[in-house]
Amino acid sequence: MTDDLTPMRKKLLFRAEHRGFKEADIVIGGFVRSRLDTLDRDGLEALELLLGAPDQELYAWIMEREAVPAERDASLIADIRRFVAEGGAKQL
Repeated sequence: MTDDLTPMRKKLLFRAEHRGFKEADIVIGGFVRSRLDTLDRDGLEALELLLGAPDQELYAWIMEREAVPAERDASLIADIRRFVAEGGAKQL
């Protein structure tokens, strides 16, 4: 993480790991930590928009308790779901 996007990456990682409840911190924070270095500016901006969602809603979309609204990045949510399914959130 030594490029012009480093400050943005650090900010997003902090936001992802400090969502407000433990389950979201583990799932979302773990996903972001595992993918952060591979995201380009567009990916980081999509993540930033996603992290702007309220904690309970975002977690409900990830856990498939609620449908992902059309204005949200469903492909990013699908990536997080795969991360969980593949054991990326082992602490749950």
